[in-house]
Amino acid sequence: MSGKKPYDPFESFHKLSLLWEKQINDFIYHWTDNKDFIKMSNTGTEINSRYLETFKKNQEALAGVLNLPTKNDIANVATLTVQAEEKIEALEEQIWDLQDTMKSQNKEIESVVEISKEIIKLTKQLKTELVKTKKEQIETKELKAELQEMKFELMKLTNFKEEFESIKGLLEKNKEVVRELAGSGTAK
Repeated sequence: MSGKKPYDPFESFHKLSLLWEKQINDFIYHWTDNKDFIKMSNTGTEINSRYLETFKKNQEALAGVLNLPTKNDIANVATLTVQAEEKIEALEEQIWDLQDTMKSQNKEIESVVEISKEIIKLTKQLKTELVKTKKEQIETKELKAELQEMKFELMKLTNFKEEFESIKGLLEKNKEVVRELAGSGTAK
């Protein structure tokens, strides 16, 4: 066992690739550091952009004739699809809100119906109580009339009693007078 490292081909390849990268970068730097190259590359870029613009227009014209969708058409469709999905989601949220509102309103309606049933029940009870009260009131009026008749009869009886007492008193006076007369006729 020696202190040597085993041979690693990857490390050798890594060193070689770093060396090549440095050399290629230096070559590109020197090549692009030239004014003529910059002018030529600028001209080439302008020509290429015009060529691409013309190619794009021709491609769209050909796609229009052949009735094929272009990249812009697909992008527009994708945008419309996204907008439609957003609107559908908004509508779904509104529907959910409406469903929640309907559920709460149904609960409120059910509670109102329950309260209405209780009110109807109480109204029926009050109606029966009112009928009973009217009957009792009629009976009370009849009793009052009877009591007034009894009071009137009682007053007549009281008057009759007073007359009777006065007649009784007169009869007792008359008896005394008769006794006095009868007693005075025997004493002679």
